[in-house]
Amino acid sequence: MGIEGVGARVARKEDKRFITGAGRYVDDMVVPGMKHAAFVRSPHAHAQIKKIDVKKAQGMPGVIGVLTGKELKADGIGNLICGWMIHSKDGSPMKMGAWSPLAFDRVRYVGDAVVVVVAETKGQARDAAEAVEITYKELKAVVDASKAMDKGAPQIHPEADNNLIFDWDIGNADDTAAAFKKAAHVVKMDIINNRLVPNAMEPRAALGHYDKAEDHYTCWTTSQNPHVARLVMSAFYNVAPENKLRVIAPDVGGGFGSKIYIYPEEIVCLWASKKTGVPVKWVADRTESFLTDAHGRDHHTHAEMAFDKDHKIVGLKVETKANLGAYMSLFSSATPTYLYATLLSGQYNIPAIHANVKAIYTNTAPVDAYRGAGRPEATFVMERMMETAARQFGVSPAELRRKNFVTSFPHQTPVIMCYDAGDYAASLDAAMKASDYAGFAKRKAAAAKKGLLRGIGMSCYIEACGIAPSAAVGSLGAGVGLWESAEVRVNAVGTIEVLTGSHSHGQGHETTFAQLVNERFGVPLDSVSIVHGDTDKVQMGMGTYGSRSGAVGMSAIVKALDKVEAKAKKIAAHLLEADEGDIIIENGALKVAGTDKNVPWFQMALAAYTAHNLPGGMEPGLKETAFYDPSNFTFPAGCYICEVEVDPETGMTEIIQFVAADDFGNIINPMIVEGQVHGGLAQGIGQALLEGAHYDNSGQLLTASYMDYTMPRASDLPSFKVSTSNTPCPGNPLGIKGCGEAGAIGSPPAVINAITDAIGSNDLAMPASPSTVWAAIRAAKH
Repeated sequence: MGIEGVGARVARKEDKRFITGAGRYVDDMVVPGMKHAAFVRSPHAHAQIKKIDVKKAQGMPGVIGVLTGKELKADGIGNLICGWMIHSKDGSPMKMGAWSPLAFDRVRYVGDAVVVVVAETKGQARDAAEAVEITYKELKAVVDASKAMDKGAPQIHPEADNNLIFDWDIGNADDTAAAFKKAAHVVKMDIINNRLVPNAMEPRAALGHYDKAEDHYTCWTTSQNPHVARLVMSAFYNVAPENKLRVIAPDVGGGFGSKIYIYPEEIVCLWASKKTGVPVKWVADRTESFLTDAHGRDHHTHAEMAFDKDHKIVGLKVETKANLGAYMSLFSSATPTYLYATLLSGQYNIPAIHANVKAIYTNTAPVDAYRGAGRPEATFVMERMMETAARQFGVSPAELRRKNFVTSFPHQTPVIMCYDAGDYAASLDAAMKASDYAGFAKRKAAAAKKGLLRGIGMSCYIEACGIAPSAAVGSLGAGVGLWESAEVRVNAVGTIEVLTGSHSHGQGHETTFAQLVNERFGVPLDSVSIVHGDTDKVQMGMGTYGSRSGAVGMSAIVKALDKVEAKAKKIAAHLLEADEGDIIIENGALKVAGTDKNVPWFQMALAAYTAHNLPGGMEPGLKETAFYDPSNFTFPAGCYICEVEVDPETGMTEIIQFVAADDFGNIINPMIVEGQVHGGLAQGIGQALLEGAHYDNSGQLLTASYMDYTMPRASDLPSFKVSTSNTPCPGNPLGIKGCGEAGAIGSPPAVINAITDAIGSNDLAMPASPSTVWAAIRAAKH
């Protein structure tokens, strides 16, 4: 391990520009002649558009153009799509309703874009937007997924009868029914996974620029995967031919999944730029973000778990209704299916599982993958069930889990996944030790003397990261491959550029990717540049989501480094008149093993480009590319233990202690990994205690600002105790598993299990706000 290499706690290179205000975000981009866009959005959750009158707006100061959905359709711009085909259990394809970037006949949720105004200034654009007159015929709306399927519910899309998008299942229903028939115990629960708003620090933004002279489009956008944005906008939305479209995602201030997707605004800004002849920029305000960013979660689940007389799990049945909102977003169909139900085995050896998922339209914002994407929902079901079962059986929650852990690998679950490696008992033991689990009874008694209720809860999560391989996901309906690309360019003076298809929006790639290069070649981190986010600079890649940058993106870099190293050693062997097999690379030099003969890295690089003295037949230069398609997912896992105190008079909950013991395989930078876990824990605890998106029955979002949507603050969180164990992933060259989503996956059930332990009632929904906890305490007394 080098000072700056793999395993070192290196401070993030990129932080200097961020903390000094030198980061460059989409809103910082200025193009000559640039104008500003404002969108007219529907105030109704469901309505027919009867008339749009733009005359008054067109005559207002500074207005350059006022454009509608009819014009957009006339120019052949396509509808937004969902890129993962799911078939119902009867074989029929999912029912994808039309989603025009600008609605022209009907609006289906509050915030649906109807008209775009382009003006000299943002203020003028907003003033003119208010002057657009739209006549609506308001229709009945439905916001609850269960009610949306009722007879007489409003029909949101003609394609989907009873608003049912698909009725999908996985596992073996007959085997599961047989297991339940023989069971000694059955535990049943109804579980709600509350809807969340992503709330990235940087709101979404887009800048579209059509260059008439070149007949070329450039889009700056807040995207986690600019190449996919370019592909979809050209192939499906007909915005521009792919070879005439450049997509740039510069510094991006957080994504959490919400910036994976292509939204109406990017499409409209590019189209409007060509229509008006000026570059067009749009930046969301926070309320627009609340209304229109893809929301997360929103599952209603009934689960049943069967045990034998020795408390071994013999079967699991799960029925979930997933609210996908008004339209199908890009990956929305995969989230409650292949990202959720395939993890319903948890860390446990369950011989029979059957899950049914119904995806349903409602008059709410579209729902898609949000940090963890399906895995938090699956973990919440499994870990609430396990804790509840332990209480019903009167046994230790830890020992019930331990008794049912998978202990032999590889392990094939009944729901597709094959776990490749793990040691779940090691994480459980580490968490129990760090939390002084054995000493909890004394702490509970001490709290009782102060009139407080103390509880402890645990969660043993597993997730699947680095979705792959491409052939497998393609067979399951994915519209794209899920490989990654890399290019390593060694310049003539020995500096190195790594061009990656991954995208960094807070993960620290500029540091960790450079650490890989330092480990391999011994060059300083400052001589390594990481280039990403620009489709004109970087060969096609798949972006960052699902904790894939390490397991997939770094593996592509390793493959390219292998090729560079092989050529570098050939050049060095020739220069040193040695055998290629005797060349080693140490401390920035290529050496003949066992001698003092060496050539500095920069000298070898210069030789590659001067080409005065290269091995016969070798091409000049030193630049290699690679594509990496994983053979399997990676499976991070861990155990989280939360300890709380609840004031029974107010329902206020304080997290006294939170312990996270994770297995991420090999770790590149422990400090960055800890930061990722801390961030995930904050979001998961936010979901458990504070956050929740709520609509009224007419479809109005009641939580459309920070006045009403409660984000966690530092004072809501304890100092986390985090640790890692290591079972290296056998499926990639680095042995790493992914860490970015773990905290958000494992923490909500740990928190709720702790609170329900404290109050003596299992009936508690997220978010466990003081009023909710207070009511649960009162209900338990009666």
